Amino acid sequence: MKRLAIIGECMIELSGSPFGAMQQTYGGDSLNTAVYLARTAGKSVNIDYVSALGTDAISEGMLNRWQAEGVNTRYVLKDVTRQPGLYLIQLDTQGERTFLYWRNQSAARYLLQHNEFPLVADHLSEVDMVYVSGISLAILPAADRQQLVDLLQTLASKGVEIAFDSNYRPALWQDAQEARDCYQQILTYTDLALVTDDDEATLWGDTSSQQIMLRLQKSGVKQVVLKMGEIGCLYTDFNSETPELIKTTPVTNVIDTTSAGDSFNAGFLAGYLTDKSPRESALQGHQLAAIVIQHKGAIIPTSATESIDYNATNNSNKETTQ
Repeated sequence: MKRLAIIGECMIELSGSPFGAMQQTYGGDSLNTAVYLARTAGKSVNIDYVSALGTDAISEGMLNRWQAEGVNTRYVLKDVTRQPGLYLIQLDTQGERTFLYWRNQSAARYLLQHNEFPLVADHLSEVDMVYVSGISLAILPAADRQQLVDLLQTLASKGVEIAFDSNYRPALWQDAQEARDCYQQILTYTDLALVTDDDEATLWGDTSSQQIMLRLQKSGVKQVVLKMGEIGCLYTDFNSETPELIKTTPVTNVIDTTSAGDSFNAGFLAGYLTDKSPRESALQGHQLAAIVIQHKGAIIPTSATESIDYNATNNSNKETTQ
């Protein structure tokens, strides 16, 4: 069984209309991936979520629900002085969303300053892979962010695989150059980059998939999954393989795209960590994301994902690109 540690933040999620009806749940890019990975991989992958929460009732409720999903929470640290952050999702008629956040004093933001974090850092050297996102990094104070970047480099030097989802959110960074400098450090030792064409264009100014792939190859990344929305994804192993376009079937009934990329990452990682081919892994990601975006909220009901056939393949979707 492979062991994966996912570092990040989960917040209280409110979804609805301002001063109207609101639904309360929870979400966060890394936690979304952890939950959907647990649902997809089952007991085939050991998943540790690494974060911090408070000691309040909502924090306890979150922990109980994550454990029920099959996510291990022994490395979710408890901060007696802080609580989870909060965000509000507003949806338009096409299912696209806008967000409002209250997270500057969240417990997860100060994860690395927790007196028990050194014990967590020691544990990370024992896992097979550590997964971190751009948001996981962006929320941290600058000194803590650099500490985490250095820790990841140390883990990589010890043979731990590093998976990085760039997930660029401009509002969380001082400016684009700060994000680029941070990302560039991580990309030099990233084994698997899970990136999105829109984010790459916004942050780096790339104008084509070829330009994105060339830049990432020069950065030192070993493998890349470039997510391209309804087109599908482009997978490349820079050591051996020709880029492969793995198409998805467009969804006509899009309700909420909140966890589209997070759930794709989960499906892909579930395949990757259980030795499925990149193509099979990507198809899992496509299948899962297609279901998720037809429901409201970051974490959809378990019943909605139980019927997915993760062994399905579609050879007609295979294309190569030079």
